[in-house]
Amino acid sequence: MSPLIKEFNDYRSKMNEVILSKDNLVMKRLWNLDTNTYAEGALDVKTKELLGLVASMVLRCDDCIKYHLGKVYELGVSTEQVYEVFAVANIVGGTIVIPHTRRAAEYWEELEKDAEQQNG
Repeated sequence: MSPLIKEFNDYRSKMNEVILSKDNLVMKRLWNLDTNTYAEGALDVKTKELLGLVASMVLRCDDCIKYHLGKVYELGVSTEQVYEVFAVANIVGGTIVIPHTRRAAEYWEELEKDAEQQNG
């Protein structure tokens, strides 16, 4: 696995465990609400994750962007589709989103390389 992907996933998992181990009811409910928000409903999971990606880019949250990129990659979203999402996010968010798009493109490239190495 790519060091960039592994570092992100390992850190996220570790810190989620730390946070949830404190048994704070509000934090647990927040995590549950997040999980339920992205579950299948009137909108399919892929659409919800793409919406999460756009929102994360506009809000300029690099961790959120990486998370949603990983999810949409798992769901079979194509590079063309991801770049259309990048375009929407940049139109909505303005040029301040460009640096986040660069990091998002870098992470997407790593996801693709990682999959090629696993399959090849």
